[in-house]
Amino acid sequence: MDRVFMTLGSVSALLGVALGAFAAHGLKPDLAPSLLAAFETGVRYQLYHALALLALGLAWARWPGPLMIASGYLFVAGTVLFSGSLYALSLSGMRWLGAITPFGGVAFLLGWACLAWAVWKR
Repeated sequence: MDRVFMTLGSVSALLGVALGAFAAHGLKPDLAPSLLAAFETGVRYQLYHALALLALGLAWARWPGPLMIASGYLFVAGTVLFSGSLYALSLSGMRWLGAITPFGGVAFLLGWACLAWAVWKR
């Protein structure tokens, strides 16, 4: 699983940097400030959790187990739901997509809880 999480984290970081550059250079002139801010929030949380996946890949050697696996996949789900919904909302202007964002936030929280529990119980 260490290779899986390191790969997912690396790809997510790559996409986060690319999307951040896209926002700064391609979207800034065209988006309303509130939509640009939402897009940038998605990028920020994607990058935070890309780093978390990389750390999880490194921590796997010390604390392997099902809670670590759950944590990693919850971080991925959180990125797709939280960041993805903010990207889609920003680019489409469809505000109802914001209703998906909290589900990603919950996935992030559950991922952190699983990680904490995995480390604590060892």
